[in-house]
Amino acid sequence: MLKIWGRRSSFNVQKVLWLVGELDLPHQHIPAGGDFGGLDDPGFRALNPHGLVPVLQDGETTAWESHAILRYLAATYGAERFWPADPAARAPIDGWMDWSQTSLQPAFLSGVFWGWYRTPEALRDLPAIARALERTHRCLAKVEARLAEGAFVTGQGLSLADIPIGTCLYRYFELEIARPPMPRLEAWYARLRQRPAYREHVMVPFGELKGRLDF
Repeated sequence: MLKIWGRRSSFNVQKVLWLVGELDLPHQHIPAGGDFGGLDDPGFRALNPHGLVPVLQDGETTAWESHAILRYLAATYGAERFWPADPAARAPIDGWMDWSQTSLQPAFLSGVFWGWYRTPEALRDLPAIARALERTHRCLAKVEARLAEGAFVTGQGLSLADIPIGTCLYRYFELEIARPPMPRLEAWYARLRQRPAYREHVMVPFGELKGRLDF
């Protein structure tokens, strides 16, 4: 049985649990990080020397970093459903995954979610948050344009490209922030909310994180 370390309110852990749910894989979730602690324990550091979640253990195989775990799960258990074997077919999926990590996540998660929601009100840098929100909307406008070509980011079916970006959307639409109309993005989010694995693993209340910079 798979073992997955992390806390359910962790964005990066949610990506992994969402895919595990889509694949309907039996697994054991081991709470770690945040109030659960354990990241500096020698046993955990033996799994991931960086002391971060998520961590996946599958028999003798250990994987860390959320996107590496997603690719491992899709390649091992997905039968090419989420990540094709053909490098040419895989390239746009990898591109959107990496773009999410290098562009969307820094703008929204680091800039907006951390800057506004996770930072105590007295410490917020409002001009920086406004700039991050503008960058977030520029990023999401690219997704809005891409969705003109299909129901999901790289076509008509869910792929690994959807998971890192789609995991952002629950927090994005739950925050009390100004959002420009993006009808295709909103329709895509509605389709994601219809998926049981998304509802279970991504639509997780995150109130414990408000005003907290300690984890």
